[in-house]
Amino acid sequence: MRMRFVRPLLAVLAVAGLAACSGTPTPGTTGSASQAPSSSPSSSSPGSATPSASAATGTGSAELSITLVESPEAAPQTFTLVCADGVPAAESNHPTAAEACTSIKNNPAILNPAPTKTDQACTMQYGGPATAKVTGAVDGKEVTAAFNRTDGCQIALWDAAKSILGSDGGL
Repeated sequence: MRMRFVRPLLAVLAVAGLAACSGTPTPGTTGSASQAPSSSPSSSSPGSATPSASAATGTGSAELSITLVESPEAAPQTFTLVCADGVPAAESNHPTAAEACTSIKNNPAILNPAPTKTDQACTMQYGGPATAKVTGAVDGKEVTAAFNRTDGCQIALWDAAKSILGSDGGL
């Protein structure tokens, strides 16, 4: 008799757990800072974040240097992104500068995720070898962020910032 109640309960808990892992992150609520995971000492990672419905818009001012490495064999690509009021400046050589500047204006905290919670679960999936590093300033605040695609939380952070990174990080 007990199994009739336990199995449906387990199914509901499993679905709820999976639902908690999905979504598009918005850094600044939960996640990790630019710290390297212990298994990857050569690169640092912004960790994971969850959506924030009240992400404040910024002034859209940015001066960023973005280094993108699509694969270990690929040469690093370096972009400069300079935005003023959400509009790219002439010195920007970013492949999607207008989209990137709009993303920064709409969510200036996207490059400053909060530290990872110790009890946060991330799906164990590999999204590819791509890495990216972003340094500079957004709305007068210093930015140093690193991105990779080593697990579900990292992939979600990359996907949220892909217009700024200049790549979808796909395989």
